[in-house]
Amino acid sequence: MKFFHSITALGLILAPCASAITVADITGNKYLSPLSRSTFTNLTGLVTAKGPNGLWIRSTNPDDNEQTSESVYVFSRTVGANLTAGDIIKLDGSVTEFRSSNVYLYLTEVTTPRNVQVVSKGNPVLPVVLGARTSGIIGDKDVSPPTEQYSGLDNGDVFGVPNNVTRISQVNPQLDPTLYGMDFWESLSGELVTIQGVTALGRPANTFGDQWVYGNWPVTGLNSRGGLTVTDRDSNPETIIVGSPLDGTRNPNTTKLGDSLTDITGIVQYNFGFYSILPLTAPSVKSSRSPALPPPAEIKSKGRCNALSFADYNIENFTPGNSRIPLVADHIATYLGAPSVVFLQEIQDNSGATNNGVVDANLTLSGLTQALQERIGIPYDFVDVDPVNNADGGQPGGNIRNAYLFNPNEVRLYKPNPGSSTDANAVLPGPSLRFNPGRIDAPPVFTSSRKPLVAQWETVDGKGNFFTVNVHWTSKGGSTSLQGDPRPPVNGGIDNRNAQANVTGSFIAQILAQDKNAAVIAAGDFNEFATVEPLERFVQISGLQDLDVVSGIPEVERYTYTFGSSQQQLDHMYVSPSVAKHVGKKDFEHVHVNTWAAEEDVASDHDPTVASLNVCKG
Repeated sequence: MKFFHSITALGLILAPCASAITVADITGNKYLSPLSRSTFTNLTGLVTAKGPNGLWIRSTNPDDNEQTSESVYVFSRTVGANLTAGDIIKLDGSVTEFRSSNVYLYLTEVTTPRNVQVVSKGNPVLPVVLGARTSGIIGDKDVSPPTEQYSGLDNGDVFGVPNNVTRISQVNPQLDPTLYGMDFWESLSGELVTIQGVTALGRPANTFGDQWVYGNWPVTGLNSRGGLTVTDRDSNPETIIVGSPLDGTRNPNTTKLGDSLTDITGIVQYNFGFYSILPLTAPSVKSSRSPALPPPAEIKSKGRCNALSFADYNIENFTPGNSRIPLVADHIATYLGAPSVVFLQEIQDNSGATNNGVVDANLTLSGLTQALQERIGIPYDFVDVDPVNNADGGQPGGNIRNAYLFNPNEVRLYKPNPGSSTDANAVLPGPSLRFNPGRIDAPPVFTSSRKPLVAQWETVDGKGNFFTVNVHWTSKGGSTSLQGDPRPPVNGGIDNRNAQANVTGSFIAQILAQDKNAAVIAAGDFNEFATVEPLERFVQISGLQDLDVVSGIPEVERYTYTFGSSQQQLDHMYVSPSVAKHVGKKDFEHVHVNTWAAEEDVASDHDPTVASLNVCKG
């Protein structure tokens, strides 16, 4: 970045320096230093901050190139002992590129500093104010991060396929901080900055209190809660994570989505796969959004085939005797309005994560149905199919599976004929199912992954008949950081999800091939975004329609999950054309009981979804 202050502007007169090397000579206009693995002499810099393992210096002789950072980290546990912010120093040293993982970016550092001399003390240390009109330090301009693209190596889509085509460390591209978010933060590496108008993007990211935020600058994907939602080809590179404060204070651990924090002044530094700001001291929460939780959904089942309600909820490793049972029951009864059918994911067996060979989940599910009956008097029943022990992924011994809760006063299985853990379901003439309920399986597509649970239902009055497909596809485990070295980033499990999209979509297509007017509802945790290849493929093959699109939910309000810097949608509901044609703008809701909540009020890492649908026979 270009800096316009000079030694004269600081009001200092220094002795002539014999060396021509500057900080910008070290940082260069790319990710890797042109001086890597070399030594230098007579580097002059202003100490802007100190940390437990080193200090940061800013150039006293800045260049005019906005691609180059004017600050650099000096790694040494001893060199800063007698130095303080505001000292101008001169030193010799080496240039090193460091990273702790081969999927992270390199951090350019000055190492083995020696011959450190204090040139002057008490000099002003001014931070770069991001997102505001500034003058004096970086000139009269706005300094705001780009809002859509991460890297020029992503071909316009951070979730583009194929992944991991190249690496930043191999290409070492020139920085374009006006267009790419990673280039912007890299061009500020080591710089002291201030973020004003700080907004928290969710609860703390870890037990250390690290917190994703954005500041007073333009953003995209802004949702009504103050978060930033992942949208097509935009995963919010304008965000940054607040790391551990340099003075040893602790960041707040009670932040929630949309909270306003005090201004943060600190150092931009690449740490553990992400660009972060290391505050000089911890920020605090100024205010929180109101209300604390969303209102209950307006959707209620009317008990008729033209107005049944369907909900989807991943309840995160749900076990018998779980302390979250009352909260989950309240969500289903109150916030989802006691749906006719609930698609559930991550139901563990009767012994939870104890790896003892138990696979039955009757105790787990009956604990929830009992809690619901006590709360609202509805005698919910459930159906599931036990998996083979430890064959469906998730916590070892937990045997998570998909299941349905249903209100027997409104719906029932149509000619029930349940399959077993090793029975692969099929579409028979009618259309009907070989097993009801039964699992879709096509080894090895669903190896170590949940098999979709398919069922055929009828309304109690006999006027409605419909199929449901309960999905929990392969997770994103193994993904790399959006700000990591591989470009585009590795989207873990995408090949499996593509294969699962083919199999699941083809199964549904067989139903609709026999009866184009069949009512089909597919819902669950697809572990993917609607605009990424697996779900685009699923829609194309199955012939189903996305309820978010059909009901007209604004793109930025389509979220059920918070991960890292963004709100995102992994949970979806798709319906066949005969169902979609009756859907109105108030017939589908995402209920943000968990993404908005404080830690003590969280029942799951996912939000539930509810819809009012017409499944009457044509």
